[in-house]
Parts: sequence; structure tokens; C-alpha cells
Amino acid sequence: MARPRPTRPIKLYRNELSGHCHRAELFLRLLELPIQMIEMDFARKDHKRADFVALNAFGQLPVIDDDGSVVPDSNAILVYLALRYADESWLPRDAARAARVQRWLSIAAGPLAFGAAVARWIQVSGQTRDTGDAIARAHQLCGVMEQTLSNDAFPFLVGTAPTIADIALYSYTAHAPEGNVSLADYPHVRAWLGRIQALPGFVPMKASAVGLAA
Repeated sequence: MARPRPTRPIKLYRNELSGHCHRAELFLRLLELPIQMIEMDFARKDHKRADFVALNAFGQLPVIDDDGSVVPDSNAILVYLALRYADESWLPRDAARAARVQRWLSIAAGPLAFGAAVARWIQVSGQTRDTGDAIARAHQLCGVMEQTLSNDAFPFLVGTAPTIADIALYSYTAHAPEGNVSLADYPHVRAWLGRIQALPGFVPMKASAVGLAA
């Protein structure tokens, strides 16, 4: 059964330095959906303007507007796009595999967000806060991912094919060295990053010359 296509480009409100925004853009690109990019400037606090807060009451990026269907939150966007425009491989419908995908989405919103993402943002934004706890959380998560991906029969987080779980974890893991989180001890994680990067339609996130990436 053919999946529907958007009647007009999907608006993506984003900032190019945000991994949350990149995961939404990446999935849109992998699905070959038309996009209208709307760049938001954190320094100008574009995301706190009244017109944007009307789209997302929390004043956070990203947000998509699919011909009037407004969806805030990067993980919610992945679910929306998977259910509306993707085949079932991206978000399995059987209970056990769907639950495994949801587990990784929760990890993306928890250990990843408060680990590698925080450590990186402190460096990118030039803050002087201590990053020790965030780096420790990042390494703990990388260790779990390394073990998960160590089975060569299952090259992605939830099996043999990529799902939105992989998209949710990719951006901040790939850019973890910008937050002084080395991936040297995680060969299976690095190989998994390479498999994501090899997907047709892949687009990278803008790199920052900070941390170990300096």
C-alpha cells in the first residue's frame, strides 16, 4: 500500500547546532519528504517569541508544521512521520518491537539528553560549567549501546533494519566528541554510526570545532 505524500513542504523550525533538530531533519531527508527549513536563532531568542510559543508552549525546538498539523518535540516528530509517511520497518507495529523502540526513545530523552547532549552544548555555547557528570552519563550510555550492538546479526538498535530509535540516538552520539566524550573505546557504536551515515538520503549535522573535535 502506497504511503501518502505531503501536499506541500513540511515546515521545520530548527537550529542547525541542535541535535534534537537534526534528528527531525535527518528522518525527513531519509523519507525524501519536502521540507521548508525555518532557521531559529537562539541568541535572538527566536524560540521564545510569542508566535513560536503558540506552536510549542515550552518554547523549544524542533517543531514541524505539516499543512496545519503542528507537532513539537523531536521524538514526537519521529513517531508522527513514521506513522504517517514511512513503512512499518521504521516503527514496528508488533508490541514487543514497538516497546523496544519506545525504550530507546526514552533513553534519547533521558541519559542521552542529560549526558552527551549536555556535555556538548556546554562546549558549543562556551559555558564554563563542569561537565563531569554529563560525560560520565554519556560513557555509561555508550557502554550499553556498545553491548547492544555487539551482536553482528543485529546491526541496528532494534534488530536488522534501522528504526526511529537509531535516528533518535544518532546525532548526539555522533557529535559526542564535541562534548569531550571519546568514542575510541566503542568500536561497535562507531560502526553503527557508519551504517546510519550510509543510508540513502543521509545528511550530517553541522560540526563544531570544540572539545575533542577542536
